[in-house]
Amino acid sequence: MKLLLIYTGGTIGMVQSEEGDLHPFDFDQLLKLVPEVARLDAQIETWQPWEPMDSSDMQPEHWALLAKGMDARRKDYDGFVVLHGTDTMAYTASALSFMLLNFGKPVVFTGSQLPVGVLRSDARENLITALELAMATDAAGAPMLQEVAIYFEYQLLRANRAYKRSSQNFNAFESPNYPPLAEAGVSLHIKQDTLWRPTGTYQVHPVWKASVGVLILVPGLSQKMAEAICLNTGCDVVVLHTFGSGNAPNWEWLPELIDAGQQRGISFLNASQCRLGGVRQPAYAASRMLRYAGVLSAGDMTLEAVVTKSMWLLGQGKVGKAFETAFAQNLAGERSL
Repeated sequence: MKLLLIYTGGTIGMVQSEEGDLHPFDFDQLLKLVPEVARLDAQIETWQPWEPMDSSDMQPEHWALLAKGMDARRKDYDGFVVLHGTDTMAYTASALSFMLLNFGKPVVFTGSQLPVGVLRSDARENLITALELAMATDAAGAPMLQEVAIYFEYQLLRANRAYKRSSQNFNAFESPNYPPLAEAGVSLHIKQDTLWRPTGTYQVHPVWKASVGVLILVPGLSQKMAEAICLNTGCDVVVLHTFGSGNAPNWEWLPELIDAGQQRGISFLNASQCRLGGVRQPAYAASRMLRYAGVLSAGDMTLEAVVTKSMWLLGQGKVGKAFETAFAQNLAGERSL
């Protein structure tokens, strides 16, 4: 069993100096800080694709570099574990679920709320269990996990179903509309009926186009501000972040704005501000207007998955009807509605 441990940055890779400040660790220090890793029955090699960075600085070009690097190393390793900052982990992991569509090998993202060098750190358990999950195989020797996932605080979640729910708790991530893929307790319990399997031939697509805007609907939103975001920023896709089950205020100017954008070739998506449940058009008259206006439902997808999937599809040149047809498909287990 051969695993690749990838360090991009983030709290998990920090150690505390005598002065109390935090700085990235050297990979040579890893086994010293987490000696239990040496007891795993696996050959673990490391890769650092760039100088460690705060995940707030992670951009789509970094997603593409990760995808290209993992594609180039795919035949050399049985599984991949990515150490990543928590703030944008759900974005990066969601993006990789599309860029590495049908990858067929485990890709487990993990991180921590406290640095690995701190006494009460959650980093040790997260790292060790993420590696164990990447090692898990079935009776035939095939990897149990064949998708991109996030492991945090005793739960393995599908990457494109998860979001960061807390900046303070150890259980920082949640998957509101899909059950955990695995749970860690005294033993590891992998729930085989929840796992995603490749639906086609693997071919890396490390592409993106960041012309995706998000308009958060709030009471009192002005027409001028909405027009500026939707029509004057060069967006090919605009996500309307709506209320409840996909509802929008009955503003007279909103259908006109959507029509004006569509005349320019802009696709509009309806994604709910409610993490649990998602969009159900047309449960209410307030959402029926959006459906009649040709706004496409994002179903129960997370905002992170909506944004990264949209950028990925645009990067492949899909716009207009081609984009909307592809977006409505369930490509990597990201949606059920």
